[in-house]
Amino acid sequence: MGSKPWLRRHPAQGPDALARLVCFPHAGGTAATFQGWPARLPPGVETLVVQYPGRQERMAEPCIEDMAETADRVAEELAPHLDLPLTFFGHSMGSGLAYEVARRLERDHAVVVTRVFVSARTAPHHVHGEKRHLLPDEELVASMRALGGPDAEVYDHVQLLPLILPPLRADLRLLDAYRPDRESLPRIQAPVTACGGDSDHTCPTADLSLWQELTTADCEVRVYPGGHHFLRINEADVVGVVSKHLATVVAR
Repeated sequence: MGSKPWLRRHPAQGPDALARLVCFPHAGGTAATFQGWPARLPPGVETLVVQYPGRQERMAEPCIEDMAETADRVAEELAPHLDLPLTFFGHSMGSGLAYEVARRLERDHAVVVTRVFVSARTAPHHVHGEKRHLLPDEELVASMRALGGPDAEVYDHVQLLPLILPPLRADLRLLDAYRPDRESLPRIQAPVTACGGDSDHTCPTADLSLWQELTTADCEVRVYPGGHHFLRINEADVVGVVSKHLATVVAR
C-alpha cells in the first residue's frame, strides 16, 4: 500500500482560489489541529494542511525523525501548488518546518512565500536540544497535559496511548536532533510574523524577536494571552491576523 497524501486540501470559499495557506502542526499533532481555520479565511484562499506520517489515516506509515527529510518531502508535495501565492503558518515544531520548507522553495523554485507565521517556537539556532522523548510514558503524558494543547484530553484514554505516543516521541526526537547553528541557516526573503503566548515557558516572548535573524525582510512579533498552546483560546484573533494578510494577497 502506498503512502497517503501529505497535504489535506480545503477548497477556497468562492468560485476561484487566488492564494494558498499552508499549515504545519505541532509535535504529535495532526491536520485536525487546523480544521476550524478554512471557514474563517477570506474568500479565494485555499488551505493545505500538512499531515505527518504515523498518525490518523497515515498510521501505517513510518514516522520521519529528521527535519531535513521532512522538509524535503513537504517541499516536493508543494511543488504542484506553486502557481498561486503561498503563506505559511507553523505552530511549535511546525514553525521550524515552515522555515525549512520556505527556504527550500526559495532555493529550488525561486518562490518566496508571502509571509511565514511562526508560533510558540524559538528560532531554531537558539534551541540547544530537548530530551522529552526520553521520558517514561507517564512523565511524557504529564508533560503534554501540562502544555494544555488541543490534544490534551486524548491522553486520558489509556487505550489510545500505544497509537499516540510513538508519533509524539518521533516528533520530539526530530526536534532534539534539529540543532542548527546560525552559519548553517540562510536568511529567507519572506517576512516573518512570530506569535507567542505570554506565559509559554517553552518559548519566552523575548525569544520571538530572534526570528529576525532568519529573514532579510521584516519580523513582526505578536503576543497573546496563554501558554504554549495559546492558539486554543485565541484562534479567532490569530486567524484574524492571518486573514488580514491573506486579504491583501488576494487583492493584489
